[in-house]
Amino acid sequence: MTEEKKKRNIVQMYNDVSLIKKIIVGLIIGVILALAIPQGGPEWTVGVSEVISLLGTLFVSALRSVAPILVFFLVISALMNAKTAGSMRTVIVLYIISTLVAALVAVIASFIFPIDLTLAVADDVKQESPSGIGEVLGAIVMNIVANPVDALMNANFIGVLAWSIVLGIALRKSSDNVKDVFTTISDAVSTVVRWVINLAPFGIMGLVYTSVSESGLDIFVEYGQLILLLVGVMLVIALVTNPIMVFICTRQNPYPLVFRCLKDSGLTAFFTRSSAANIPINMELCRKLGLDKDNYSVSIPLGATINMAGAAITITVMTMAAVHTVGLQVDLFTAVILCVLAAVSACGASGVAGGSLLLIPLACSLFGMDTTVAMEVVAIGFIIGVIQDSCETALNSSSDVLFTATAEYRKMRLEGKEYHLGKDAYSLDELD
Repeated sequence: MTEEKKKRNIVQMYNDVSLIKKIIVGLIIGVILALAIPQGGPEWTVGVSEVISLLGTLFVSALRSVAPILVFFLVISALMNAKTAGSMRTVIVLYIISTLVAALVAVIASFIFPIDLTLAVADDVKQESPSGIGEVLGAIVMNIVANPVDALMNANFIGVLAWSIVLGIALRKSSDNVKDVFTTISDAVSTVVRWVINLAPFGIMGLVYTSVSESGLDIFVEYGQLILLLVGVMLVIALVTNPIMVFICTRQNPYPLVFRCLKDSGLTAFFTRSSAANIPINMELCRKLGLDKDNYSVSIPLGATINMAGAAITITVMTMAAVHTVGLQVDLFTAVILCVLAAVSACGASGVAGGSLLLIPLACSLFGMDTTVAMEVVAIGFIIGVIQDSCETALNSSSDVLFTATAEYRKMRLEGKEYHLGKDAYSLDELD
């Protein structure tokens, strides 16, 4: 076997292993190295520790560089290629309300249970709290009208988002060839991001090494608290607020349908960690529930794109954790703006390799936060992503079916027709 073939086999073997498994291995190796050769140890370990720490720094820097470009082309491509949803008005309203409510609950939970993160740059970067809603709105307006090239160069995510929305809408009537060009560029940038994310185990090894060397194993208590907050908010949305929305629309006990969606859709999505990959599962569940195929064939793929309550929770909680860490004060009105921004950002999360995590800097920019701080929070997101991303996807995907069914049941209720939440359509006679 030639040397080149050996290298190809090694790369192929690495790519064949799931990202979660590689991240877990990188995390474990980082902990072991931190305990064996910590920073500030014997002189012979100085060079080794610097190299290991450099891996984490390079990973954060790579994310910081590619994120603005990714958001720019992703939003343009999504808007210019967006199809109208036809009679999906009720479903879309439920998707949007659920995402906004999720962001609001996440903000409230973050105020009640504030979490401070251990960041390498937190003490080096000076942040000043906005003096009030006027300053926040003024900063947003100035960032929106910033030069688009300058916005990309300086990672002004508000400006990047604004210009990408304007250009995306303006290009909706462009020719298919133009749309194909932007779609190709968006796919290419997403591929580059996937390459960066594929190297996440090495970056996480470096970040965990640095964190454990400086803070000891107590750092994992901090990560555990963050996971508990994220998962807790997602459970509140799945088991409290979403059922309330279903009850308002159907006037029936919502939990048979809620649990059916979590069991048949959420459980699969938890392990696949992909809303897109779970679309066939959701379509089959809709068929079993006896829903209108003309409706769910549109609403399910649409939900995989815009129904992102889990992503909104992740963006909001991680942003608020960054805010608490650097000592910024957030007033009520700014928190409301954050909810809206998180909900809007979450709608683009499905097309981003790494999910909602790379959109955290967009929310952090609302507070004028240094992008280095934001990207360190993103890196922490990858560390806890073993649990966070699975729960997020389960919530997102299961609620696609939940709200598709709810919208149809609401229509049946208004028409005076009989329906049974959560039961297979073909077995109703037997169940009754």
